[in-house]
Amino acid sequence: MDNIDTPRQIAESESGNIFVGSRNAGTISVIDSNKDIRVIAKGLSNSTGVTYHDGDLYFSEVSSIWKIPNIDEALLSSEQMPEKVLVTNNLPSDTWHGWKWIDFGPDNKLYVPVGAPCNICNPSLEEKYNFDKRYASIMRLNDGEWEYVARGVRNTVGFDWHPQTNNLYFGDNGRDWMGDDMPSCELNVVINDDSFYGYPYKHSMDVLDPDYSKKIPDNVEEFIDPILELGAHVAPTGLSFYDGDHFPARYKNTLFMTLHGSWNRSRKVGYKVIAVHFDENGELLYHKDFITGWLQKSNGQEKVLGRPASVFQKSDGSILISDDGANVIYRVTYQNS
Repeated sequence: MDNIDTPRQIAESESGNIFVGSRNAGTISVIDSNKDIRVIAKGLSNSTGVTYHDGDLYFSEVSSIWKIPNIDEALLSSEQMPEKVLVTNNLPSDTWHGWKWIDFGPDNKLYVPVGAPCNICNPSLEEKYNFDKRYASIMRLNDGEWEYVARGVRNTVGFDWHPQTNNLYFGDNGRDWMGDDMPSCELNVVINDDSFYGYPYKHSMDVLDPDYSKKIPDNVEEFIDPILELGAHVAPTGLSFYDGDHFPARYKNTLFMTLHGSWNRSRKVGYKVIAVHFDENGELLYHKDFITGWLQKSNGQEKVLGRPASVFQKSDGSILISDDGANVIYRVTYQNS
């Protein structure tokens, strides 16, 4: 499917409607089984996140989460724009790292990340950011109240739960302006809620921040290290565990992850989808490239053909990949030759 304005997170309803958020257009769109596209919400701010839960469609803005109840029925009953219902508007409104991927966990609660409103800062301790502890975290909405799942997280975009262990895995984008090759972007896992992942004091496995490492409080918690360093400036965005049967068995419980690509590096990196393989206990085994080609290099020249943004497993076991650089959604299937 092409000609979709900067598609980002993807969701699917029980009837097979595909929903997609947009990085730039301020819209939420639906793609039906005939591949017809219909805008179902517009005039939004950073409307990147969508998820489907118990018959309802949820989508995000910078400071708000909305839902359209009984979305499939609403789309069938009227050609008009369906009415949206506010879930919460109690989120920070800073647009720097302000887009919000959203999803429901195995506990049926809504999870929302809030990126740091800067390249490097410490919002919870700085007056400029109203000492707001919600920045640089992943939160969970529990009976109308926010609780912390992970803190010290600079900017996570995508996250998902391991199909066997139900542990939450998330990417984190490393800070900029420390050179071409540091610090690395990360893949992390949450074992205990409210753990602290190091930002802004420490990055990747062992990179101390040149400014904030000198300001580590005496009572700071233990830093949780990433389980995988992805490389500097690769910009991990969407990720999804595969638990379908369409792909070969070796892909069961594999994490597909988009690396959106660098913007402040002298030579470009990322622009691909990787596959991260785990054992049945969720222990990392290895990772490798799954799809490449968005970054072409020839005779010292670099050409970017697109920027993969998210990965989503369809109910038929195929996967969808949104590309907000080429304005395309790809469908990946397996053919046994």
